[in-house]
Amino acid sequence: MEPTPATDPPDPSAEPAGYVVVVGPGDRIHFHDWGGPTLRTRPGILLLHGLSQTAWIWAPVARRLRSTAATIAMDLRGHGLSDAPTGDDDYAPAVLAEDAVAVAEGSGLLAAATDRVVLAGHGFGAVVAAWAAAALGDRCAGLVLVDGGWESLEAATGVDVDEFLRGLDEPPEVMRSLAAYMADRKGFDPSTWDADQRRAAEATVVETHAGRVVPSTRPHALEASVRTMFGYDPIAILGPVVAPVIAVRAGADDDGSRSAALAAVSAARTAAGRTPIATMEFEGTGHNLMRYRPSEVTAAILSLAPAIS
Repeated sequence: MEPTPATDPPDPSAEPAGYVVVVGPGDRIHFHDWGGPTLRTRPGILLLHGLSQTAWIWAPVARRLRSTAATIAMDLRGHGLSDAPTGDDDYAPAVLAEDAVAVAEGSGLLAAATDRVVLAGHGFGAVVAAWAAAALGDRCAGLVLVDGGWESLEAATGVDVDEFLRGLDEPPEVMRSLAAYMADRKGFDPSTWDADQRRAAEATVVETHAGRVVPSTRPHALEASVRTMFGYDPIAILGPVVAPVIAVRAGADDDGSRSAALAAVSAARTAAGRTPIATMEFEGTGHNLMRYRPSEVTAAILSLAPAIS
């Protein structure tokens, strides 16, 4: 797929306003409102981050989107500044989808009955975005899956949920200090390291009195989110989603498994009378495509947010 490559340049001076919506029995879900045109000329956009990240990871894309469309980036429950409830079902698919819908409505993206929203999710956020798209039905104008959301995690990784959880721990030397952690994150790609990347990295850890850092995502929320993610069935969820879907893929696919998974979901959509999944591929690029390919991710999102006639 070749989405329109021309996007507005990022607005380096923009700062989002922070708000919360209250869902369920009183859980507060935080989001960044990056603003947008005063006159609504196209569907608004809701951005969902991945596992152990926060809304700040979307800053490079949000800075480009805000000149064209109303742009909101949320903190998933248990992450960032959102609450981290401890109930057995507090991270169930329906609850996570409800959070996204509540943010879309509470932020004004879905203020009117005729309003529609484009959902874009990264990694785990792509899974949540898929659940939310299914819940929204016709109110979802488009769904962008950024390096996730079209695969069964167990099939993709070849490990069970407990082994996956054990593999999430950072090396001790990375967590020995905030400086060490920042150096590690900068080292992924020094050419793209800037103030937004620093802030996104800082939001994922908490500095202790001893000078070490620990993840800011609450351990119980991380485990519950992963266990929920392992239950995700992409064919069952994405097959009937009404909105058009774009998958933006990073990294190599040496054994063809990622392409095969994407083809299976696309075939399920065709069988259900939906449009097949359009794809963008960036081999040799890391998972965080918002950092490495912000213009292309922005273009993919805007391609599903047509002008309102």
